[in-house]
Amino acid sequence: MGNPFLAHAVPLVNDPNGFQNLTWGATLATRPDLEVTRAGPHVNEFQLRNGAPSYGGIPVESLRFLSVDDQFARVTIRYQGDDRHKQILAYLEQRFGTLERVPGQMMRGLNQQYTWRGTDTEINLTYHANTERGFIFIDSRTLAPRFNDRITDSAE
Repeated sequence: MGNPFLAHAVPLVNDPNGFQNLTWGATLATRPDLEVTRAGPHVNEFQLRNGAPSYGGIPVESLRFLSVDDQFARVTIRYQGDDRHKQILAYLEQRFGTLERVPGQMMRGLNQQYTWRGTDTEINLTYHANTERGFIFIDSRTLAPRFNDRITDSAE
């Protein structure tokens, strides 16, 4: 049957050390353009106050900013649709580094996983071809591991 996951990792070029104009470790609570969507003792989740969420100019279902102990540490993006997936993958490759292409990689029904790993930032994209749902995690490599420490504290 083979591996149900197709995983690829490449070095991240042009490490953004954050997301858009936000640097890892920044305080999100004081930003007027963000509103809290989920508050916890250690982990808080925010979204943009105005406008439809997009990534690289591509409309997405949701875009969330997460902080751990008041430090910006992760962005989560959800999207749907094969065409959107191809657009997002092309954007990520253009911006952060080309993936190695394997013949037959784009077979339907496979879960695809891609990782770009930089000095400060790691980007993980997982796409479930059967449901056409995609998830992107953009993490601070130093701060994101704290989520694991805090999961038990903020579990719902």
